Amino acid sequence: MSKTNYAAKVPDENGTIFYESEDNAVWRDLVAQQMPNVQKYAAQPYLAGMAHMDFPTDRVPQCGEISQILEPLTGWTVVPVPALIGFERFFDMLAHRQFPAASFIRNRQDFDYIKEPDIFHEIFGHTPLLCDPRFAAFSQAIGAAGRRASGKEYATLIRLYWFTIEFGLTIEDRKIKALGSGLASSPTELPYSVNSESAQRRAFDVIDIMRTPYRIDIHQPVYFVLARIIHQTPGISFRRTGSAGLTAAF
Repeated sequence: MSKTNYAAKVPDENGTIFYESEDNAVWRDLVAQQMPNVQKYAAQPYLAGMAHMDFPTDRVPQCGEISQILEPLTGWTVVPVPALIGFERFFDMLAHRQFPAASFIRNRQDFDYIKEPDIFHEIFGHTPLLCDPRFAAFSQAIGAAGRRASGKEYATLIRLYWFTIEFGLTIEDRKIKALGSGLASSPTELPYSVNSESAQRRAFDVIDIMRTPYRIDIHQPVYFVLARIIHQTPGISFRRTGSAGLTAAF
């Protein structure tokens, strides 16, 4: 597991996390910067979820208040965790419709780009998509598959999550739109993923995705474009393919 320079914030006996005034100011400024970007570049499933969430603009929201909005819609809750957790716990939480949220928020030095997920990424980036029954079911299915996978297969499975939920693209009205949560919460990578001529955009293909390494230190060299978002509730089944590991069927 990678190391982080940030320390987790611990909830009090009521489940409330105290955020300093500077923490709230960072949230405020990130929201102010990102809202015009997501309105311009994000796909409709994300924007519809954003309308449901109606985030506070002047302070870091508490996980409990986010769960109160999210749970009646899709059965998901948001649970504060340490800055980084292992794949086994991550998949187990997803399987139980619990989204793990790192409790700290980035500092000004990392304002435009942070390697590890912070509370802004977790809440602003992920919870709007979890309002959508299709993406809520897909995320749970990833978790269930992860619980069945072996340790060596985690890396393959997380690529599917990375190139869809985190950094997926789609097409709306013949235009590329950002779908992934990692894009929605990134001030620089959101417009880059849609507009950059140097970024490689490939057609969505599960086998290609599972064979493609991802980067956490730079903007993604490769994105996958989901040409059509399915309208039925998605599911994932995995089968073993010898030394090739896992393949997925939707």
